Amino acid sequence: MAKIPHRLYLTEDQMPTQWYNLRADMKEQPDPMLNPGTMEPLEEKDLYPIFCEKLAHQEMDGETRYVDIPDGIMEEYRIYRPSPLIRAYNLEKALDTPAKIYYKFEGNNTSGSHKLNSAIAQAYYAKEQGLTSLTTETGAGQWGTALSEACSFYGLDLNVFMVKVSYEQKPYRKAVMQTFGANVTPSPSMTTDAGRAILANDPNTSGSLGCAISEAVEMAVKHEGCRYVLGSVLNQVLLHQSIIGLESKTAMEILGEYPDIVIGCAGGGSNLGGLIAPFMQDKLTGKANPRIIAVEPASCPSLTRGKYAYDFCDTGHVTPLARMYTLGNGFIPASNHAGGLRYHGMSPILSKLYHDGYMEANAVKQTDVFDAAVQFAKLETILPAPESSHAIRCAIDEAIKCRESGEAKTILFGLTGTGYFDMAAYEAYLNHTMVNHVPSDEELEQGFATLPKQPEA
Repeated sequence: MAKIPHRLYLTEDQMPTQWYNLRADMKEQPDPMLNPGTMEPLEEKDLYPIFCEKLAHQEMDGETRYVDIPDGIMEEYRIYRPSPLIRAYNLEKALDTPAKIYYKFEGNNTSGSHKLNSAIAQAYYAKEQGLTSLTTETGAGQWGTALSEACSFYGLDLNVFMVKVSYEQKPYRKAVMQTFGANVTPSPSMTTDAGRAILANDPNTSGSLGCAISEAVEMAVKHEGCRYVLGSVLNQVLLHQSIIGLESKTAMEILGEYPDIVIGCAGGGSNLGGLIAPFMQDKLTGKANPRIIAVEPASCPSLTRGKYAYDFCDTGHVTPLARMYTLGNGFIPASNHAGGLRYHGMSPILSKLYHDGYMEANAVKQTDVFDAAVQFAKLETILPAPESSHAIRCAIDEAIKCRESGEAKTILFGLTGTGYFDMAAYEAYLNHTMVNHVPSDEELEQGFATLPKQPEA
């Protein structure tokens, strides 16, 4: 049998021309979002002041299985897609495992991550509606970078609220966003009512994605021709990111492969939801039964230690409520290096699938994550982002289990981006100054105390 190539790129003709809506095949839909004022289920029109109309429709649509990707979005996708499916031969050899390890690499674009897949879509629909500007939040900076690039494509102004600790840790991410014309503000800030309130309560806060979301939403609703966009968590984002999994599945079919295990890092859910989409479809419809594993930081363990409850998606309580696994909207995670995974909640779609037993979840400490990142970089020549390295950690652990059991399983994980803006984190790891923080039960209870009163069943 001929050796499987190290990398497989689909041709442009083999690229998906539709996104896949995972909700269409779910046995039970995620619970509806609630209006924060009335605690009643939201209608599509309720989202129009926040999102542009077509995105609001995608957010609420649980029935349309496949959504055509507009030609204007496909034109931009073809600049950097399809992305490669790569066989990690060197890693397999070093681990002495019978497992076959594949990864889908999403770092081959200027934004350096998978985030561009949804950024282009959201900016396109905003421009189509005649909007002039967008607002957003960003953690590690990958989403802000991607959206800056997308807004530059379509001539839209952009204001980015960047979590303060990441703003300070990753100044060059800020510089990239500014290169594409974005205005970047550390959050919480004194530029919004929400930011001022958060700072009044805790002047020394390092910030969180929940804080930054509050500020971005407030700016959007107060300015004419402006809307808010989000890089993770939302149903619409998982829809756009399904192109990752669709390409992966097509590439594996060409190779005559199918994964026994699919692994993705999990913060809000964009990368994980996109990668697993068509494989979860097979699981839901009974065509196959892959293990699907979400990997999150032990410092922000929303799936493994959170509560499945209705919660605000932001710290300032200006967003609708979603039922999801959450640590509480007031939870402020440790200032660790998994910046893009430091969100208090999890995608409602993924939360429902996990709650119903279709997925597993692991939480890992950051020193263990960087052990895996450095090993992977030395063997596979790609310096991975800290977020992606959570998935690498799990993939290595699963491959070692295969070595111990003698089972030749096929493993697929998502490599969402590169770590070139995370060298302070790598330096801390190499200098042995990196520390692990695992919140105590008492710390988690402080976050749970901020959960709103739950609606009547």
